[in-house]
Amino acid sequence: MQPAARLLDVTRLARRAGRVLTGVDRVELAYLRALLDRAEPVFGLTRTRLGYVLLDRQGLSGFSQRLTGAVDWGATDRLSAVMRGMEEQQKRVESDLRRLALARCLPPRLARMLATHLPKGSAYLNVGHSNLTDRVLFAVKHGAGMRIAVMIHDTIPLDFPQTQRPETKGAFREMLKRVRAKADLILCNSDQTRADVVRHMQAWGSVPDQLVAHLGADLAQGEPVSVATAPYFVTVGTIEPRKNHALLLELWEEMAKGADCPQLVICGARGWRNEAFLARLDASPLLGDRILECPDLTDGQITALLQGSCGLLFPSLAEGYGLPPIEAAALGVPVVCNDLPVYREILGDIPVYAGIEDRYLWLRTIRGMMQAPRADGQTDAAQRFTPPTWQQHFNAVLRLT
Repeated sequence: MQPAARLLDVTRLARRAGRVLTGVDRVELAYLRALLDRAEPVFGLTRTRLGYVLLDRQGLSGFSQRLTGAVDWGATDRLSAVMRGMEEQQKRVESDLRRLALARCLPPRLARMLATHLPKGSAYLNVGHSNLTDRVLFAVKHGAGMRIAVMIHDTIPLDFPQTQRPETKGAFREMLKRVRAKADLILCNSDQTRADVVRHMQAWGSVPDQLVAHLGADLAQGEPVSVATAPYFVTVGTIEPRKNHALLLELWEEMAKGADCPQLVICGARGWRNEAFLARLDASPLLGDRILECPDLTDGQITALLQGSCGLLFPSLAEGYGLPPIEAAALGVPVVCNDLPVYREILGDIPVYAGIEDRYLWLRTIRGMMQAPRADGQTDAAQRFTPPTWQQHFNAVLRLT
């Protein structure tokens, strides 16, 4: 049975407006676009410094246009102007959210606002790991009588806490407990994520129904970019411990001892808990020569870089899904990645799987890819892999919520 309306939580996008989008950001944006493209009633909810803002279709459309740069963010209003500790960009975002709002309220009035403006039988969708508080879940479920569907992207904060900020593990565990208690449906991006979610939630009680729906591959059109000279390799992702850039630095230090060291382009911003690696990188004579750090590239520029590269290198320690290898494979770009179950699930035998402890295999593979005929490898990979699509994803998800 289809809901009377859908309420998409866009808190994550509102908080990250103006920044380079992460994988989870891009999923929330895909949901925003998909729901706006459908005829069924759609609303948006976001948390601000002062409370909550409810957007109708027109407001969501205006928000989407600002996110994508089609419309500029407006001026800071009087409320945001007096807010301390807010970046100027965030002040403009929250000012426009209030201008676009169908309704807004202080935190204690959230349930009343939702019950007033949303029809009975509506569904709440949260795909951004944000705003999943006791207040919001109680207001949505008990105050407004809505079904709740939540996407869990991974359980990495619980399984690999050493790669996270100190406070992340506890906060994530409590969030997952709240979702288990209140959600009607858990959306999972892979069978691996589903197994991890069930494993953790079963320790706390019964587990809501789950649906596995692979994420679509966003293949941006290539845009002109002059960063590297062939031969070069690319790695994509925030520079954080889990992405294991340290292995790549070690490999490049080894290859730089010879005459034919390729370039490595790191596409991603500097992240958290990575001080030791970043100090090594900054001190390396390879930085700016054989290793290039590019934190602000557009999706189109990354596409062009990948298409001209020898391959994508992705030695991540853990992934719930991991879009870069999937998108690279969809472009026909050779991929070398850690041997993780999620890649076996989605990519099959397309990548070269190299355990992160086997430096010799990484070096041998990289050197071999430098010498391989690029076009032949690209054609072969492209012919063997059809990436999941957002249409397939939403056909599965929106049938149930």
